[in-house]
Amino acid sequence: MENIWSGARRMCESLIKIDLILEWAGTNGITISHKQLEQLKNYQERVLEINKYMNLTTITHSIDFAIKHIIDSLTVLHLLPDKHSCTLVDVGTGAGFPGMIIGIMRPDLQITLMDSLRKRIFFLQETTTILGLTNITCVHARAEEYKKGKFDICTARAVAKLDKLINYALPLLEPNGIFLAMKGPDVTQEIEDAKIALKKHNAVINRVEKFEIAQGLVHSIVVIHSCDDNGRIFA
Repeated sequence: MENIWSGARRMCESLIKIDLILEWAGTNGITISHKQLEQLKNYQERVLEINKYMNLTTITHSIDFAIKHIIDSLTVLHLLPDKHSCTLVDVGTGAGFPGMIIGIMRPDLQITLMDSLRKRIFFLQETTTILGLTNITCVHARAEEYKKGKFDICTARAVAKLDKLINYALPLLEPNGIFLAMKGPDVTQEIEDAKIALKKHNAVINRVEKFEIAQGLVHSIVVIHSCDDNGRIFA
């Protein structure tokens, strides 16, 4: 009986917390269609299934997964331009957060998921095919070595300290590009330490947005703009 109960409990813990996600999205002005909800559900199921033999995430409980992966990734949506056909690269994407979530929610954007581990890229390629996400491309590369194009937007989550992230991300951006660095609740010291890197890459911190992804759990997104040749940035 104990083994049966343990198995049932694990199955319940792996189920996507749809109500939790929809409640947060509704409170924060985000609409999730039935198709997108199914894609989110199938994505979580695939991550957790492949995670049994490939190290994709240590967060496997359904509530934690919903909050720390899906909802956390949804926070980026408020900071993306409304215009269609923008290009976005998610550096050090890992299991696909936030890039895969952005691709599901913004099918009008052209998304590149970039990671240095080839087996993760194979996982992501298969996943985009299964989910029918034709707007996502998966690239096996290190950000600092990538030379095949520039992007309008760059995202990164839990990859490195801000100064290092700036050195990785800014060379990937078009002039007047936007870098969204996803961080914890307090980024004061990281911002101070990043001043030299910002000057090196002719970039400025526009603002820091705070999002409560669960009660008492606040994450930050540092919004960085790259200047064009005339020193101008997006308003």
